[in-house]
Amino acid sequence: MLTKEKVAKFDENIIDKLEKIVGRDNIISDIEGVYLYAFDCAHIPFSKEKPTIVVFPENTLQVSEILKLANKYRIPVIERGAGTNHAGGCAPVKGGIILHFSKMNKIIEINNQDLTCRVQPGVVVADLQKKAKEIGLFFPPDPSNLAVSTVGGGIALSSGGPRAFKYGTFKDYVLDLEVVLADGSIIRTGASTVKNVTGLNITQLIVGSEGTLAVITEATLRLIPAPETTNVLLAYFDTIEEAVNCVSSIINNHLTPAVVDLIDQKTVQTIEHFYPSGLHCDKAAALLIEIDGDSASVAHQQQKILQLCKENNADYIECAADETHIQQIWTARRSAFAACAQLAPNVITEDVVVPRSKIAELSHGIIEISKKYNIITMVMGHIGDGNIHPNFALDLRDKKQKENFEKAKAELFRLAVSLGGTLSGEHGIGCQKANFLPIALDKTTLKLMVQIKRVFDPNYILNPEKML
Repeated sequence: MLTKEKVAKFDENIIDKLEKIVGRDNIISDIEGVYLYAFDCAHIPFSKEKPTIVVFPENTLQVSEILKLANKYRIPVIERGAGTNHAGGCAPVKGGIILHFSKMNKIIEINNQDLTCRVQPGVVVADLQKKAKEIGLFFPPDPSNLAVSTVGGGIALSSGGPRAFKYGTFKDYVLDLEVVLADGSIIRTGASTVKNVTGLNITQLIVGSEGTLAVITEATLRLIPAPETTNVLLAYFDTIEEAVNCVSSIINNHLTPAVVDLIDQKTVQTIEHFYPSGLHCDKAAALLIEIDGDSASVAHQQQKILQLCKENNADYIECAADETHIQQIWTARRSAFAACAQLAPNVITEDVVVPRSKIAELSHGIIEISKKYNIITMVMGHIGDGNIHPNFALDLRDKKQKENFEKAKAELFRLAVSLGGTLSGEHGIGCQKANFLPIALDKTTLKLMVQIKRVFDPNYILNPEKML
């Protein structure tokens, strides 16, 4: 419920105007209510000194009116879905209006003939996958938090997940967007067609822009036919190098699994303690490999991958016996973050990408950095596309631990870039990595990015302090 007296620095005129746009029941302004929406997974402190309001729009026209108001009065606007971002991408660091899209969560259409769907930004990824599967279609992007993460957030970050190796990330499935610009203008960026080279590709400019250029209010996404069947196997190795070499052998033999994930020993041990599922905890590394296709293809792929794992010194290989076993393995894999959270009050998941041939070097480097700064670290990630997610367990209330983590993080980013990699594969830059952009991008590129931002958002109201 809106309580004007608790909004110390927001002009009552602004609040009245917001009420007229979305209704009194679609606004939260009391400090306790706002507090619940003022964080993501990046532990950015919420400032009570900067006025913040949470607004729940129900349609595009309301979003347009909100942005017209915000632009006129230079009020920051922060788009928010499930708030699962790890880089501070939806933290209201300058206060302002948090646009929460939980009431714009409709799957408008699934078109079986055109293999497309139209959805609002608040649609949960897992719900879209389920609806598509019911009619034999498939939406491949699968971020680890897909049970809660939203399509809008996935587009804003170009999220991927384990299946990115074979199927790509969100950017590969976005055909058209309805967006609201900073001045309230409503535009469409593409078309409901697979091919489109009509003008500049504004759609792909918005994808991955972290809400800094426009507000997404609807998306047309590409779907594909669902694979007939899938299976999962786990292969364990005495060294990370052997696991990396095994992946190279699989790819060099013209096999393309849906998923190739690397899990180091510390991660396996932590998961097994948290969610006992029969994982082997005495090996340096494990590969989780998922294969899909028709039954004959899956059987053929599985046979060849098993042989290649053995040739690359896999010490133990486990194939899922049935769908229940597949889900058990995936539940174990997806529980890594929760398992890590049992080790310390805070868990910070980082996200860097290097060429696949550099994965072993990166993994050893992460372990050495962690030892240097005495931080508990688990190394895991999507080895198929070179995307590694180290989980750091620490207590951010401890000043020394916090300082050490900041130093470790800086070394991690420099290491990734030095290996020919980059700062993020799917978590984005947010406000946590913005200061590191100059080590990954040259001055001219950064200047162009700033100029693009000014064209779209001259008053810098859209998700300020993020990315740039």
